Amino acid sequence: MNAPNIHTLNNATHQERHVHGGVLSTFLHYSFIFLISYFSLLICACSEETAEEEEFADWQTRNEQFLASLANDSLLSPDSRYQWKRIKCFSLDESTEGAVGDYVYVKVIGRGSSTVKPAYTDSVRIIYQGRLIPSVSYPQGYVFDGTVLDTYSVKTGSTAKMKLSGTIDGLSTALQHMCVGDYWRVYIPWQLGYGTSGSGSIPGYSVLVFDVTLLDTSPAGHTMKPWR
Repeated sequence: MNAPNIHTLNNATHQERHVHGGVLSTFLHYSFIFLISYFSLLICACSEETAEEEEFADWQTRNEQFLASLANDSLLSPDSRYQWKRIKCFSLDESTEGAVGDYVYVKVIGRGSSTVKPAYTDSVRIIYQGRLIPSVSYPQGYVFDGTVLDTYSVKTGSTAKMKLSGTIDGLSTALQHMCVGDYWRVYIPWQLGYGTSGSGSIPGYSVLVFDVTLLDTSPAGHTMKPWR
């Protein structure tokens, strides 16, 4: 048997080292890319979390101060353009004075010609837009829901039909005092909205601001006529 050629062994060893070196280089390359991607995502997540914290920093305090100012100042300062109302939640005793969070605060912006008001068991058709109080990124308040995408307008907004009993207490309270055709801006304390836990994109302790126009109402068991 012939002895192995030293040059052949050296070449084989060199090729093996080359293969192993290539595999190691590839592994390190992709490991480096993975680590860069991971830390980039981590930094982005931290940045988004920090931004959200700044957006809603001291949120409970800010909302309580906003509502207190509204209750103490706006209702006591007559504005010839609008009429202000303070309406106690429909489920509370109206004969006694309640806390600030027991009421919705309403700016009457437009009045309809009808005297028809919905009952708690009725269905209503409305145009509405719900938003939060002003914050860092949303000077007009973050819009979280509604039938109007941009600036509130009865002419360009779509409509929504809903059971009054299926809405939050604050909105249900206001709607029961509206006449068909009325346009109100309703300020709802967190106690009559989504409480301390919030809902979806709405943080806990949020005062809700609704622009709402009541278009129609129908009693339970009746079919509401189609909207034009």
